Amino acid sequence: MRNQLPWEDLLALVLNATGETLYMVALASLFTLLIGLPLGVVLFITRKQGILPAPRLNGALGAIVNLGRSLPFVVLLIALIPLTRLIIGTTLGSSAAVVPITIGAFPFFARIVESALDEVEKGRIEAILSMGGNVRHVIFKVLLPEALPTLLAGLTLTVVMLIGFSSMAGVIGGGGLGDLAIRYGYQRFNNQVMIATVIILVILVQGVQTLGDRLVRSLAHRR
Repeated sequence: MRNQLPWEDLLALVLNATGETLYMVALASLFTLLIGLPLGVVLFITRKQGILPAPRLNGALGAIVNLGRSLPFVVLLIALIPLTRLIIGTTLGSSAAVVPITIGAFPFFARIVESALDEVEKGRIEAILSMGGNVRHVIFKVLLPEALPTLLAGLTLTVVMLIGFSSMAGVIGGGGLGDLAIRYGYQRFNNQVMIATVIILVILVQGVQTLGDRLVRSLAHRR
């Protein structure tokens, strides 16, 4: 029982770690969306049969995306330490963890975007082009609006993955619930902390998934 913490101390630790996790996930989600969405659009339109064919660019971007998706996240965390230090100035803390989390997630989301756009009815694209529309019109008036429910479902899946990534960032001192679980739960054999972090992570994942599913259903009904 010597490793058990007073409930007040445990609550303070868990609340602080939860705040750090939410901070990491929120920022990483924003950057993943800002990078992954346009990248997925470019991958789609530059296909050989796309509306703006550019096989060499498509191949290069596809290779980068596939490389990012093929590396285990723990390996990526360690490999990106020099880049994280260059950008943030340190490799410790929640802000530093956002860099590898984002880099680990945006290739995954880019492929989701590409797949979502691939489901858009080709006749709608051809209709816009036949009426004199350009690539911008196709993207913003057909592709993104038509694929919005699927994109939102993919974003929900990505945010759930980011919660897991934020936990693994604790391996390199990234803060958050993962760091709390390692430092207090694992290294100090404190079952209180381990149970608390698991419960909070399950609640976060369930909350994000439930909210995302409701938004997707709402959009689907409006359509």
